Amino acid sequence: MKLHLFLLFFVVLLSISCDKKTKDKSEKNNEQIITKIEDTISIPKPKFDLETIVLNNDNAVEFLTWYGNENPETKVIIETKFGNIEVELYEETKLHRANFIYLVKKKYFNTTFFHRVVKGFIIQGGSSDESITKKERKAIGTYLIPAEFNKNLKHHYGALAAARSWDDNPEKKSTPFEFYFIQNKNGSYHLDGEHTVFGKITKGHDVLDTIASQETDEGEYPLLNILIKISLSNVQ
Repeated sequence: MKLHLFLLFFVVLLSISCDKKTKDKSEKNNEQIITKIEDTISIPKPKFDLETIVLNNDNAVEFLTWYGNENPETKVIIETKFGNIEVELYEETKLHRANFIYLVKKKYFNTTFFHRVVKGFIIQGGSSDESITKKERKAIGTYLIPAEFNKNLKHHYGALAAARSWDDNPEKKSTPFEFYFIQNKNGSYHLDGEHTVFGKITKGHDVLDTIASQETDEGEYPLLNILIKISLSNVQ
């Protein structure tokens, strides 16, 4: 009887031991399989590091193309002490739209003013005489944006367009930082084909007109700073 019990106990222990070895082997095999799967699956990394990227004329187009695909927003709100201006950016001007959204998300514009006002013509923003603005520009990079002229996008009243240098710029490339709105209610079509139009005001034309009526010095700089803050619209 005792021998039977001993044999039974031995068989049970042997069974448990075998089960444990089988389980351990199975778990090890599963771990190896998972490891092999993880080795074969590469987690895609962002093409550009937004924390360290500094733009220049060599990488700007590639970066803005990539950034535009990753950030499809087209609507922004410009806040001023005279009220808000709601703006829609055109998808047709991919590089300019992407650049503007990039600077909005970088909060660059929040250090700038509407620094040039010409009643009956334009209001221009995106710059200031503050040292922080120069610092922000340096950190973002030194680059120009290729022109994106479109015969269907004209300098109508309320159009948003990119500023550019007229000196030594035969390709009419845009500055990435400064923009303007057309305040001429009859349009300023002599600028078509000279500056890239990349958006329009959808609401806030009265604010545009109010800003355009502000008193300026001889250099067309408003006597009182017109601070701006630009953010994404909640409605896209």
